[in-house]
Amino acid sequence: MLDRSNPKTGKIWKKVALQFTYNNNTSTHEFLVSPIGSHAAVLGIKRLETEKPKINWSLHTLAFPIPTPETAYIAQEEEADAEPLKDIPAQYHEFATVFGKEEFNKLPPHWSYDIEIELTEEGPLNSPHYSMTDTKSITLKQWLGDELKARKICPFKLSISLLVMFVPKKDGSCCLLVDYQKLNS
Repeated sequence: MLDRSNPKTGKIWKKVALQFTYNNNTSTHEFLVSPIGSHAAVLGIKRLETEKPKINWSLHTLAFPIPTPETAYIAQEEEADAEPLKDIPAQYHEFATVFGKEEFNKLPPHWSYDIEIELTEEGPLNSPHYSMTDTKSITLKQWLGDELKARKICPFKLSISLLVMFVPKKDGSCCLLVDYQKLNS
């Protein structure tokens, strides 16, 4: 396979999202799973074009250009918004922390009069099943785990399925969308 021949023991059969760590810098990338002999991993042309490593052909080494702490600090300073509240009316400045990620993950305490939505088994509340890539399936399971842990959602006993989609964001990550149309009708 690495010498442009067909794989003798199998083809690429899976795609997984793995954390890739180099010089204490961690990022998540998709890897294709296939028997590749004694090699632990193969970095493809697309990955090398994206990362632009320095390759020493005589020593058979490559080095990824990782910014020095000074460079990273300067970049972080440049990215920080000097006046984060400039576009928000003054009367709302005291509520600015509510919209931060830390506050978003906090829920108010549960009370004895919390309202629970009781669903019945009447009516079709099942959406068609669509296949999902392994990466998206892992992402969905992680999201469900995080939401259960934060107690934003709770386990459900009825067999109801809703359509779940991942929509790409500008930054390359995905946004999870759940179609609640049938549940709300």
